[in-house]
Amino acid sequence: MDRLDAFKQIAAQASRGDLAFPTNVNASIRLQEALSDPDCHVEAAAKLIQADPLLAARTVAIANSVAYNRSGTEISSVRSAVQRLGVRTLQSLVAALIVRQLGSKITDPTLKAMAAQLWEHTAHVAALAQVIARRVTHVDPDTALFTGIIHEVGAFYMLAQADAYPGVMQGEPEDWVEHGEMVIGRGVLRKLVVPEAVMASVEAMWEGMRALPPENLGDTLLLANDLAPVPSPMHQRPGATTPAAARTIDFAIGEGTLDGILRESASDVKSLFSVLML
Repeated sequence: MDRLDAFKQIAAQASRGDLAFPTNVNASIRLQEALSDPDCHVEAAAKLIQADPLLAARTVAIANSVAYNRSGTEISSVRSAVQRLGVRTLQSLVAALIVRQLGSKITDPTLKAMAAQLWEHTAHVAALAQVIARRVTHVDPDTALFTGIIHEVGAFYMLAQADAYPGVMQGEPEDWVEHGEMVIGRGVLRKLVVPEAVMASVEAMWEGMRALPPENLGDTLLLANDLAPVPSPMHQRPGATTPAAARTIDFAIGEGTLDGILRESASDVKSLFSVLML
C-alpha cells in the first residue's frame, strides 16, 4: 500500500467512526464522559481522578501552578485540587492525558520525535490560548485551554496509526493537509464528544481565518497557534504567520498592547506549559 492509499484508508475509517484506540485511551474517554455529566460534582470528580495516579498528580500540580494559585497557598490533596480547579479544568487535564496516551505506544523513533514535538507545540498553544482568552478576547479561558489541548488530536491519532504503515509520514506535509487533517481530525473530535463551539474553532484553524484584534474562540486559537514558539511538525497551515512575523504581532488592547499583556502573563504561560509537559 502506498502512502496516499494509507492516508485515505485511515481517513475513511475515521469518517465512519471506526477508530482504533489503545485500552488506556478508551478508559480515559470514559472518564471524560463521566466528567461531562452535568450531575458530576466535586466529590464524584475527586474519586474519579484519584483512580488514576498520574492524573491525580497532575491535577494537584496544576492546582498549585501560578495560573491557578493566586493566593500562593499550596495544596496537597486531590479533593482540594478539584475544588480549586473545577470540573471543566479537569476535563482539559483528561483531554491532555488522552492526547499523550495516543502517542505513548509509538515505537518508530522518527514518529516518536514528531509526537514529542507535537505535544510541546500543543502545550504552548494551550497555555497561550488560556491567557489570550482571559486577557484579550474575554472568551471562556477554560474552553480556550481545552481547545488548545485538543486542536491537534487528529494528528496524534495519525502518528499513532502510522506505526502500522511504514513510510506514510515521509512524504510532503501537504499530504496530511489534503488527505488526513480534516477528516481524521473530525472523526477523533467526534469520538471525544467535543462541543460544537470547540469543533468550529478547530475547523477555523484548519481554514486559517483569523481577525486581528481577535474576537472569538477561533481567533484565540489561531493567534495562540501562530505565537507558539514550537511549530507543529505535521505542516505549516496555509496562510500561517511565519515564526518571525508572529513575533511582531501586536495591537492595542484597551490601554495596553498584546505584547505588554504577554510579557505580564509570561509567568502564567510558563507555569501552565510546565505542568502540561509533566
